[in-house]
Amino acid sequence: MMAAAVQKLGLELRVQTPSLADPAVAIAHQVCLGPIQDLATTRALTAHSDVITFENEFVNLADLAQLEAEGVVFAPSLRSLAPLLDKAHQRTYLRQLGLPTPDFLTLADIPAADRRTWKNPLGFPVVLKARRLGYDGQGTSVIQTAVELRAVLDTEGFEPFLLEKFVPFDRELAVMAARNSAGEIAVYPVVETQQERQICRWVLAPAELSTELQQGVATIATRLLEALEWIGIFGLELFESGGEILINEIAPRTHNSGHYTLDACETSQFEQQLRAVTGRSLGNPQLKVPGAVMVNLLGFESADLADLEDEKGQSSPRSMTGFNYVETQKKLAQIPQAHLYWYGKKVSRPGRKLGHVTVTLRSEDSQERRQEAMAAIAAIDAIWPPLA
Repeated sequence: MMAAAVQKLGLELRVQTPSLADPAVAIAHQVCLGPIQDLATTRALTAHSDVITFENEFVNLADLAQLEAEGVVFAPSLRSLAPLLDKAHQRTYLRQLGLPTPDFLTLADIPAADRRTWKNPLGFPVVLKARRLGYDGQGTSVIQTAVELRAVLDTEGFEPFLLEKFVPFDRELAVMAARNSAGEIAVYPVVETQQERQICRWVLAPAELSTELQQGVATIATRLLEALEWIGIFGLELFESGGEILINEIAPRTHNSGHYTLDACETSQFEQQLRAVTGRSLGNPQLKVPGAVMVNLLGFESADLADLEDEKGQSSPRSMTGFNYVETQKKLAQIPQAHLYWYGKKVSRPGRKLGHVTVTLRSEDSQERRQEAMAAIAAIDAIWPPLA
């Protein structure tokens, strides 16, 4: 999804990936093949690169610090990333800044001698989160009872987890925001998101939100960008609860909730990321259409999709399980105002994001626009199978 922005800005993109099946390989000028946390591979990546940025946060900062000491430029900087990679550290950092978050406990802080008799003070249900490496709902569980919580902690231990007070939110929201090295900031429209099994199902832009709450979200994003001295783009996942905004999580990178920007905003999140990390002025983040809805195409089966292309490079009509992915893509692309993005992943599994469809919306009236969005979601759901 970054390909068009790379070409527009005249950049060369080099990637480090553990697999040649990675969709990014197709647009890369150079590929360094190796695990993301392999320092030697990263060192090879830096040899012909002016700046290194991140597609995800599953990195080893201590190793990368060796390269930074040798003059390698990371954007965002390792110092900026440090408070965000561990969710317990992230929550503590937000609290230190005075920003609104759910109540939480870092379970590793509970003395070992007290753990056998320890009782959860946050009530039930309660949210148990892995401190590292969680994404798309993985590593996050809603725990209903003390017995269930004790069973998990007795098996997995206290150290890997963060415990959060369950928030009975009214809506889930998100916003993308960027900052460059000159301190210029761009905040995108606030969007509404809907999750299915803790995986984003759809995103509606813009969210219908009071001016006060919109300004509040922009203030939170700006405060974070400046405090972190951030260079690049990030996504904020938010709860709206009782007329207040709480920060759910910070995604220190381009984010699924910002994919709609490819077709609905003057500057996509991918172009904005490249502008920020290469020292360019930031682009206009505002909508160029009245609105948009983005629907993720979530895997609904375990299947090898490699046979979607035969030896001649032409699309094969069916996957190994018999579902006609190619014809389904054609149907999705025919939905009015639809923009289809198929990621080219070689393996499907339930809940995996295989692509997305963005439908731009025409109405200036928020209620009519929401009706348009719901109709578009229904049209996509009639074509793409649900997550079983």
